[in-house]
Amino acid sequence: MSDFFITKSPNGVKFGQFKHLCDLPVRHGISTRIGGISQAPYAKLNLGLHTGDDSAAVNTNRQLFCDAVGVEFCKIVTAEQTHGDHIMIVTDCDAGKGHALYNESIKDTDALITNITNIPLMLFFADCVPIIIVDPIRKVVAVSHAGWKGTVAKIAQKTVLKMQDSFGSIPSDCQVGIGPSIGSCCYEVDQTVITHLKQNFSNWRKLVKQTHEAHWQLDLWLANKFQLEEVGVKTTNIIISDLCTACNTDLFFSHRAEQGRTGRLGAVVSLI
Repeated sequence: MSDFFITKSPNGVKFGQFKHLCDLPVRHGISTRIGGISQAPYAKLNLGLHTGDDSAAVNTNRQLFCDAVGVEFCKIVTAEQTHGDHIMIVTDCDAGKGHALYNESIKDTDALITNITNIPLMLFFADCVPIIIVDPIRKVVAVSHAGWKGTVAKIAQKTVLKMQDSFGSIPSDCQVGIGPSIGSCCYEVDQTVITHLKQNFSNWRKLVKQTHEAHWQLDLWLANKFQLEEVGVKTTNIIISDLCTACNTDLFFSHRAEQGRTGRLGAVVSLI
């Protein structure tokens, strides 16, 4: 079995999982676009309520995905993702926030953490990097949304440190899955991004390949891996899916490859 693999559930939904997380007391999954009911350009398993898709179709898709992973749709907690670095600790009273209505999701937040069982945390993606974090010792889980802004702001690193501060997690205990997103093969950025990258990564040159003047290919996967290692997450505990969303639009949604009119993938994790 591969370290990251795609499985098909009995209800027809295809989703990805990390082998090392399957051995832990959690349920998790990263959706594909296969198995839902949305119509083009959101076909088919669009999980994003803010895309312009029919909300009833999106909620049917969310139910299908939750059923496939084995978590409760009515309890999922979602966020109004704004490409920032705000992190929210999710408690019992947050159960179900944003599960069916976008305006009820947690505001201005790009990472969710909980130590409560059976409260699934779910964020949404279409090229940005999904990062699932599990501390099996303290029994804490998290999911982070890292586009280039979140990546240079080190939201993945800050999520682990928040787990440490709030619940006593030790970074070396944490197991991490870096999910499908746009790969360096397809992600070309300009000087604006490089300027921010330089400010936060002393080893920024290892993360880019210059293609021509003032344009670089950026490796978001490696940037997130480096920042996690920087705070003590073991290299062996970090698995990268190595699947580019822009290269594989038959399987994933890609904002860049599909010119902004597309659906959203979901990444979910829940303690059990």
